[in-house]
Amino acid sequence: MKQRIIKWGFIGCGEVTKYKSGPAFQKIENSEVVAVMSRNSEKARTYATERGIPRWYDDAQELVDDKEVNAVYIATPPSSHATYAIMAMKAGKPVYIEKPMAVTYEECCRINRISHETGVPCFVAYYRRYLPYFQKVKQLVNEGAIGTPINIQIRFAQPPRALDYNSEQLPWRVQPDIAGGGYFYDLAPHQIDLLQDIFGCILEASGCKSNREGLYKAEDTLSACFRFENGLVGSGSWCFVAHESAREDRIEIIGDKGMICFSVYTYDPIALHTERGREEILVDNPTYVQQPLIQAVVDHLLGKGTCTCDGESATLTNWVMDKILGKL
Repeated sequence: MKQRIIKWGFIGCGEVTKYKSGPAFQKIENSEVVAVMSRNSEKARTYATERGIPRWYDDAQELVDDKEVNAVYIATPPSSHATYAIMAMKAGKPVYIEKPMAVTYEECCRINRISHETGVPCFVAYYRRYLPYFQKVKQLVNEGAIGTPINIQIRFAQPPRALDYNSEQLPWRVQPDIAGGGYFYDLAPHQIDLLQDIFGCILEASGCKSNREGLYKAEDTLSACFRFENGLVGSGSWCFVAHESAREDRIEIIGDKGMICFSVYTYDPIALHTERGREEILVDNPTYVQQPLIQAVVDHLLGKGTCTCDGESATLTNWVMDKILGKL
C-alpha cells in the first residue's frame, strides 16, 4: 500500500517560512509542500517558483479548497490566525499555526471549539519544546540536578529595532490590532510555553505594563509574577527599549540544590550551578529549528505518534499573556 503523504499548503510566505520552517516541511519523509498563498500574487508566485512548489494563490479560500492540499500551515500575522484556522478545519484540513496562536485568549478558545466540533487537529508552532537545547534543560530539572525547584526568574531586554523609530511604517509586531500586543506578545510566548511544558500550568498571573519611550502605542516595558499548579512561583521582566549594554536573554531556575541558567533566543551554553561549581553544557540544534516539531506533527497526522504542541496547550500561554497585560 502506498504511504500517505501530508501535502501542505502555506498561507503566508514571510521570513519565518524561509529560514525556520519552510525547508523542514520538504526535508521530512512523507511531507511535501504543494501550494502557497500570499495576498501579494507576485510574492506568492516568486516564492513558489524559487522553491519548486507547483501551485500558488493570492486567495486563502482557494488554497484551502485545493484538493491536493490536506494540511495547512498558517504563517501570517496573528490577527488572521483564527479566520484561516477555522476556514481550514471546517474544510477538514488539520492546521499548524505560527505562535502566538491568536491575538487573544478568546480567539484561541474559538479555534479550539471548531477543532473539537470538527474533530480536525490543530497544532501551534512552539517548536522550542522539541529542540535538543531545551530538552536538555527539562532533563536536568526532571533528574533533580538542582534539587527541588523553588523559584523561576525571566529577564529579557533588548534595544529598539531600526523600524521602531519609523512612526509612518511601524512593524506589525508593535501594532496590537495585528499582533495582539507589542514585542511582549511576540517574544514572551516561547518563554512562557517552555516553562509550562517543564513545570505544568500557570494558574495565577498578573503584571504591570508601561510605555517608556513612546515609539509606538504598545507596551514596551513589563513586569509580571505568576504561580504554577504545583505551587512554584516565578517572576519576569521584559524591556524592549533598553540600551545595548543592557541586552539580556536569561531564565533562571533556582532549586534548593543549585540553579540552571539558559537563554531562549541566543542559545547561550546552559549553565548548571551546584556544589560542584559552575558547569557549561553545549547543545546543538538542527539547522531548521522547527524541523523536530514539524516531524512530530507529521507523525501525529500519520498515526505514528502524538504531538503535544496542540491548540489547548497553546491557549494556556495566551491566557497567561492576557492576564499579565490586563486583558482578562
